Amino acid sequence: MGDIQMLLEMGFPKEKAEYAMKVTNYKGVEPAMEWLLAHVDEDIPGDVTGNTVGTSDANNAANTGNESGQAETPAAETATSSSAISQAPEAKSLKCEDCGKLCKDQGELEFHAAKTGHKNFSESTEEKKPLTEEEKKRQLALIEEKLKQKRLEREEREKADAMERERNRIKSGKDMTEARKRLEELEMKKLVEQRKKEKAEEKAARERVKAQIEADKARRKLSQQPQIMSPTASQGFQSVTSTTPAEPSIKTPSKEYTQTRIQIRLQDGSTLTETFNVKEQLSAVRVFIQMKTENDEPFGLMTTFPRKVFTAEDYDKPLDILGLVPSAVLIMTKANVA
Repeated sequence: MGDIQMLLEMGFPKEKAEYAMKVTNYKGVEPAMEWLLAHVDEDIPGDVTGNTVGTSDANNAANTGNESGQAETPAAETATSSSAISQAPEAKSLKCEDCGKLCKDQGELEFHAAKTGHKNFSESTEEKKPLTEEEKKRQLALIEEKLKQKRLEREEREKADAMERERNRIKSGKDMTEARKRLEELEMKKLVEQRKKEKAEEKAARERVKAQIEADKARRKLSQQPQIMSPTASQGFQSVTSTTPAEPSIKTPSKEYTQTRIQIRLQDGSTLTETFNVKEQLSAVRVFIQMKTENDEPFGLMTTFPRKVFTAEDYDKPLDILGLVPSAVLIMTKANVA
């Protein structure tokens, strides 16, 4: 009822407003207005007007029947009632006392009250005049302007929603890119730290090997000196040693190693290098080779100088017991090498 009253408020006839709502399946005021604007010069079908006329005829017949069924009144009373009815003015519309607006029927009055909140109404003998052609044109222009404004507002809302969705998509993409970048930076830092650690271990291993070489040189130098001297040379050596201050003795580096550097020569000619704890067993070296080469076939290990082929019992012995400290070179062989 509210949509029909809004169409009536805009100046459309009631029959056309009801028919427009019916044609548009009661989808709202806007589709009905569009239909009315498109069919402004067309008449509604005859079945609709026929139903209206039939309803009025039925109501008139019912009223006539009711009047005929009433008891006859005296002539004087009938004459008085007739003169009273003829003297009473006929109400042609309903008027809003708050704003002075004329309403055609009760439905239009209820719509006006719901829209404005006015409460004071009365019957009026003043008839609500239909709109002139000029007023109809202005009303149609106003309706078209409202429809255009609604379309623009809807397009603006759709555009704003699309822009908001695009901003959210870009933001989520940026967040994912930043998260991926942070992850890559963390991985890069880990790689850098790992390389620094490996370089430090390699440097420490080289220092240990260098110290071992210097110690070996010092031992060989001492072993090459003559053990027996002639008495004269001995006396001369003693006199020289008595007159000159004693030279500091050569300190050999400590032989207590905690790590050893193992180089493994694989069967394909490539090499692997890793630092192990001297207390680790030789089997740890075998596991390391299997992990790096992903080789599940059985193989053996040996040294070339001095040549030694490790047996199954040797794999349970620590590296320092096998003489693989502070460094050693192992050769990967087939399992059947004796």
